[in-house]
Amino acid sequence: MSTKPVVASAGGEPELAARMSALMQRAPMALGFVREGHFEMVSEQFNHLFGHGDDTELSGQPVRRVHVSDAAHQAILERMGTAFGGGRPFDEEIEYVRHDGSRFWGRLQATPLHWDQKGSESLWIVQDVTAARQARLQPTWTAKHDQLTELANRREFERRLAEHVGSARKLPVSVLWIDVDKFTEVIGSMGAEVGDHFLYGLGQLLLSKVRASDLVARLEDDHFAVLLPNCDQHYAQIVAEKIRAGVASYRLRWGLHRTRVKACLGVVQVQTSLETVDAVLGAAALACTEAKAAGGDSVRVFVSAGGFEELAI
Repeated sequence: MSTKPVVASAGGEPELAARMSALMQRAPMALGFVREGHFEMVSEQFNHLFGHGDDTELSGQPVRRVHVSDAAHQAILERMGTAFGGGRPFDEEIEYVRHDGSRFWGRLQATPLHWDQKGSESLWIVQDVTAARQARLQPTWTAKHDQLTELANRREFERRLAEHVGSARKLPVSVLWIDVDKFTEVIGSMGAEVGDHFLYGLGQLLLSKVRASDLVARLEDDHFAVLLPNCDQHYAQIVAEKIRAGVASYRLRWGLHRTRVKACLGVVQVQTSLETVDAVLGAAALACTEAKAAGGDSVRVFVSAGGFEELAI
């Protein structure tokens, strides 16, 4: 077992303690609680991630054991203290050492349980990002992806879209243009670092709302786009509305910072009257502009009929 017996100290409720013990045993993620430089309790996934099994575990062990050196350990503690002191979680990729001495890269997300108590217990969540990190170091990955959100970049999106523009293929293809409403206000009130984490989280949200075959990209700033192969205008509008609702209900929680935003979406189906990639993107952006002009938090669809182009609500 990867957790030590839990003392029912929280209100003297043994049932609550039993629930916590079950959670730590069965949670499908590597999470642990750290107090005064020691792992007080860790999940089974946490133990396994660091190479521990039934005979050994990290509960009760010093945090230093998972770091590659004293200097690295101290530097991480200092950066973590700075983050917590500024009301922010600690979120970094760190090189760790396993029980057998092998190393891996993990993304550590750490948050204090009590922001108003310096040096209080903190919750750690660690994810193995070794493979993802190696992929990001490849020149081909860098050329195709946005560094901040890890989504496709504009160049890759336009390349993929170009495969469908002017094509004789029978299957419909649609494009969504997404613009976050009043995002500059978020940056102004909460700072660029919080804004960056919001954009990353928003990118992950967009990925959860589309199919694996679709392509989500960050074009620039707070502008995103989605390429929807084998998707006509009707179903693209349904996807757009699902994304709009998802963004409207999305909450950014970053340490003590809380905010919410909304977004406008423009929808366009690739058609013969739109002969270039720029024309398709321009049509989607125009529809999005119309959505913003209508007050925001809405979807508009670009259509072409009778030799002229109009926006359909």
